[in-house]
Amino acid sequence: MKITVETLVNAAPDRVWDAWNTPEDIRAWNSAGEDWHTTESTVDLREGGTFRSRMEAKDGSEGFDFEGTYTRVVPGRAIEYRMSDGREVTVEFAEAPGGVRVRETFDAENEFPPEFQRQGWQAILDNFGRHVQAKG
Repeated sequence: MKITVETLVNAAPDRVWDAWNTPEDIRAWNSAGEDWHTTESTVDLREGGTFRSRMEAKDGSEGFDFEGTYTRVVPGRAIEYRMSDGREVTVEFAEAPGGVRVRETFDAENEFPPEFQRQGWQAILDNFGRHVQAKG
């Protein structure tokens, strides 16, 4: 099952692309709620390159690595990757009235209900949009 989330970011395309792929920015926006944060991020943005974001509860009670391998990179337009558990994700960046539409489509996992997954990924994407717009 595929799940899609999207947001419209009111910013220049280059700024949106850079914020998505820069470890400093990723650490600032990559969380689904105030009680989590990303403590580390690495990005090797090329086909065959890898990425990793260390996500942890702020109280230190739990954490995990979100990681994978890039399978397709079209600068400014699209990124595809395979997560470490084999699921695949496509991220599309398209200019639209009012900014850049960012759309993520990902393979659902079997542990949590699809709506829970959609809400979590949407929350992270909403944080991304707020981060980019706040930076101008």
